[in-house]
Amino acid sequence: MASKHVESFLEMLAAERGAAANTLDAYRRDLDDFAGFLAGLGVSVHQAGVPALRGYLGDLKRRGMAPRTAARRLSALRQFHKFLFAEDIRDDDPTQVLDSPRLGQPLPKYLSEADVERLIEAARAKEGVAGLRALALLELLYAAGLRVSELVELPYSAVRRDKPVLIVRGKGGKERMVPLGEPARQAIQAWCLVRQPDTSKWLFPGDGDSGHFTRSGFAKMLDDLAIAAGLDVTRISPHVLRHSFASHLLAHGADLRSVQQMLGHADIATTQIYTHVLDEKLKQLVTLHHPLAKKKV
Repeated sequence: MASKHVESFLEMLAAERGAAANTLDAYRRDLDDFAGFLAGLGVSVHQAGVPALRGYLGDLKRRGMAPRTAARRLSALRQFHKFLFAEDIRDDDPTQVLDSPRLGQPLPKYLSEADVERLIEAARAKEGVAGLRALALLELLYAAGLRVSELVELPYSAVRRDKPVLIVRGKGGKERMVPLGEPARQAIQAWCLVRQPDTSKWLFPGDGDSGHFTRSGFAKMLDDLAIAAGLDVTRISPHVLRHSFASHLLAHGADLRSVQQMLGHADIATTQIYTHVLDEKLKQLVTLHHPLAKKKV
């Protein structure tokens, strides 16, 4: 069971920062793991000093935790200790002297435009109501670069029939408008004609407790479409399609700031993982157009 200080921290994240349930669950798991390590030392979670914190980070490394995951754990600890200091629960912040794990910068995985088209064609070939839903979900995810949670939790009111935009509520409850192309709009219109129950507040109703189509249901649907399209299932996920959306936009001339706004990134530094596409475009431009790029015979 989490300590009262952890509970107060999570309440602050929810009330002041609008943290989503998934975010709160992740912070809770990270801090519970930290508390479990400290219990072996006989230290409470709000009393850990620098040696205990370094010992915990060393323990994560011994467990074989990836540097990126360890960095996320450290980020949670930093936020927690900043809260403890701000609330006068402790008079120092021991995380300030800790070094973050060294991270590489892995390139985002994304599909070719041809592979995305094969997925969409597989959805078009799917018959009945399930086929119309599959096509609307896939077109929306790729056309708007949504997170899968944003996709399945879209309210019916997010679709403005008279305007070519989608209203998306992202992290922290922040709303953004994403333009929709004609294929996505047509897929949504076709789905809305058969959507049941038509009284549901969700664009994609479901039978579970949430009332909407689930993330796991979408993942299963995406696997089935990948198999039908003859694609490697292990290469495809909702987030890979989000990466594909951003990469393809940049490849076709979109600027990084616009892509940032459509993805709902608070910081453009997050969007800069896609600059590999811009680098490749620059190489192609030099190769094709620079007078010294081609050997003269």
